[in-house]
Amino acid sequence: QVHLVESGGGLVQPGGSLELSCAASGSSFSTSAMGWFRQAPGKERTFVAGINWSADRTFYVDSVKGRFTISRDNAKKTVSLQMNSLIPEDTAVYYCHASPLGDDLHTMAAEPFGSWGQGTQVTVSS
Repeated sequence: QVHLVESGGGLVQPGGSLELSCAASGSSFSTSAMGWFRQAPGKERTFVAGINWSADRTFYVDSVKGRFTISRDNAKKTVSLQMNSLIPEDTAVYYCHASPLGDDLHTMAAEPFGSWGQGTQVTVSS
């Protein structure tokens, strides 16, 4: 079991940048795949980005490729999401996720069943 706490959300203008962070506690962080999901008002929670346990593979939803970058630091038990060139459609609550499937990013993206953080609000608006 991994306990997750997100931070870094806020209000940003279109074209701006934000970096989200997720701090984890628990012994299984270093073997877990980590992901970021988001939920816009009135919509379902969807996958945004994932990184495997050893940080040598990443996976992104098409709409954020080239704009968002996921990274992790196993020594510090943190995972980050750098978001650049933000657009209003990126507005959502962003959730950190820890999956026991350390290498299977596609299954994590489609059927997440691990631990969740409480979420952090990102609003892109002028």
